[in-house]
Amino acid sequence: MRLTKRTFIASLMATTVAAFAMAGPAHAEKKYGPGASDTEIRIGNFVPYSGPVSAYGVVGKTMDAYFRMINDQGGVNGRKIKFISYDDAYSPPKAVEQARKLIESDEVLALFGTLGTPSNTAIMKYVNAKKVPHLFLSSGGTRFGADPKAHPWTLPFNPSYESEGRVYANLIKEKYPNAKIAVLVQNDDYGKDIYKGVKDGLGDKVSMIVAEAPYDLSDATVDSQMVKLKASGADLFLNLATPKFAAQSTRKLGELNWRPVHILNNVASQVGAVLVPAGLENAQGAITATFIKDASDPTLANDAEVKQFKEFMAKYMPDGDINNSLYAIGYAMADAMTHVLRQAGDNLTRENVMKQALSLDGFAPRMVYNGLTMKTSETDHFPLEELQIMVFKGDRWVAEGGVISAVTETKKK
Repeated sequence: MRLTKRTFIASLMATTVAAFAMAGPAHAEKKYGPGASDTEIRIGNFVPYSGPVSAYGVVGKTMDAYFRMINDQGGVNGRKIKFISYDDAYSPPKAVEQARKLIESDEVLALFGTLGTPSNTAIMKYVNAKKVPHLFLSSGGTRFGADPKAHPWTLPFNPSYESEGRVYANLIKEKYPNAKIAVLVQNDDYGKDIYKGVKDGLGDKVSMIVAEAPYDLSDATVDSQMVKLKASGADLFLNLATPKFAAQSTRKLGELNWRPVHILNNVASQVGAVLVPAGLENAQGAITATFIKDASDPTLANDAEVKQFKEFMAKYMPDGDINNSLYAIGYAMADAMTHVLRQAGDNLTRENVMKQALSLDGFAPRMVYNGLTMKTSETDHFPLEELQIMVFKGDRWVAEGGVISAVTETKKK
């Protein structure tokens, strides 16, 4: 058949259109892993809504509220986030059960913000074997970022507890070189981790520790431990307790009329949840290190992120306590997770979500202290490595000095 010029052009155009039609979908192809679709992204979580550290339950509730806010704003790249959060009661066996349910039954795209050193330790090997992103753990357990080759799918959020412990040790050596130190420490992975940082930081000055009193989560109180520590003659009290026991021990300082220098670890520094029940008068002069802004700090009243956070709390968590920094931590973590999902675009496979989480460079989650940013890579699984020293005065924490580095010894090597 002979082609005229007109039919040739028409044929060529038809062929070109067909080629574009075939190439277009391939070019814009969407990729989905478990838990992702055109309309939804399923994210899994567990926190202790019950049990001895149920005060941390507000972290999960805040995450849920944050994702509701994101969904009200249209979701992430047009997809709504379905946040599935279970109670593990701070029990490692329960955590394993909940992680299996989330991955094998709920088929979530990723685990996010799972809380607690013991619980995350219990699931880490399983989650990495399943190649599921295990992102922004609500724990500063050093092990979670220390060996990226063995645990390539695990990424913590908090600066490591070991680093925090070294910060306190360096502070003691610099400001209180002749102190006699008494230590209250939780007898679990968390307590051992931060206490190791303290001892490593003290180095040949570890003999400054004159008394230590461990306690178990099953203990009703730490009154007897506090009596023992005071009797040691120590003049510096290193409080490595979780919220319930930190409140008890701080209150006991007043009852015993014991006035040592008081260093309180970050996980128990909440004003509303810990220091108010303990009696603010008993917390005066306490020292801690933090990476989260205090929304109740009047010096941050005009901070844009603090204003946004207060608006969020008023709308989505009206019964929440602005004085409790756990709300701000949950908010910051959810902001980081949302950023990673946005960066993943339409490639919502587990592999790409993990790739995005390990490609952070200069991202600052909302409500993280000004000047702190996240940086990660395949060989760097510690996103945040700086802390701000704070002193408790009146009814709030006050920043003292600048932001200080908390780079881990593991990373230096």
